[in-house]
Amino acid sequence: MGYRPKHLAHVNLYVRDADRSMRWYQDVLGLHVYEHRPGKAAFMSADLEQSHEVAVMTLGPDAEGHRKGQIALHHLAFRMDTLADLAELYQRLKDKSVPIDIVVDHGISLGVYFKDPDGHGIEVYYELPRAEWPKQSQVFSGDRGHFPGPWDADGRTRTALATA
Repeated sequence: MGYRPKHLAHVNLYVRDADRSMRWYQDVLGLHVYEHRPGKAAFMSADLEQSHEVAVMTLGPDAEGHRKGQIALHHLAFRMDTLADLAELYQRLKDKSVPIDIVVDHGISLGVYFKDPDGHGIEVYYELPRAEWPKQSQVFSGDRGHFPGPWDADGRTRTALATA
């Protein structure tokens, strides 16, 4: 099917200060900056083969933030290669005092949710290889508990059904 997109390539986020956001995404998530327009924008990527996956654009310090119940992007998600990588990033978030909103066991994946400095939702997650999915349809309603890690000690893990 030639009319179907290959994949989602990037998101552009309006922020109060692109320079501050760029530093945060570099420091917290380790994103690479391919282009920086001081005071205006930054183009960053986790996948070094992509020109950018996230762009941040300055609106200014008085820009209105997210409001509860507002129609908006809920979160963007970054997939980790291994569960150990997710555990390492989880510890990095804690070490950098980034508040973690929730950890959700989706059955086939485990997601750690938090926010960037402007309130954009971020998820970092690990997903089981497809051959290990408990179910091949209704994939998010399968068995839970495949993802032991440091989040267990914090008592933050919820199942996807409990957060609906």
